Amino acid sequence: MNKVECSEQCFLSGFNCAQAVFSTYSGELGLDPVLALRIAGSFGGGMGLIGETCGAVTGAIMLIGLKYGKVRVDDTAAKEKTYALVQEYKRQFVELNGSVRCKELLGYDISIPEEMSTAGEKNLFKTLCPKLVKDSAEIVEKLLELK
Repeated sequence: MNKVECSEQCFLSGFNCAQAVFSTYSGELGLDPVLALRIAGSFGGGMGLIGETCGAVTGAIMLIGLKYGKVRVDDTAAKEKTYALVQEYKRQFVELNGSVRCKELLGYDISIPEEMSTAGEKNLFKTLCPKLVKDSAEIVEKLLELK
């Protein structure tokens, strides 16, 4: 099973979308996968079921920062590279899916209990969300040259 499939399987096993993307690749970047699961634990459902930025997206963005993020105040090159990769990641994700916002991707505002129920009844968390995790993993894997 490749890493993209591992991300998708991680999501399908019960972890959130951010955890699935972030933890799958974190070990390659020097972060313990269990710690990665904890860090990403509050980002699912568009950041804690707020319905904003998709967790699969935030998981990938955290990986970009983990690999290239600035650690010295004067390292503007690292900051510029990180932001450029985030923008390219977003461009590619939007090209495939139309948005990075959970409520736009799902077509329901999951911060509203009734809409969360409807999204669940329509099986979106088992049909659409795994595709978003897979798309996110494929994009970030290529951008960061991970395997």
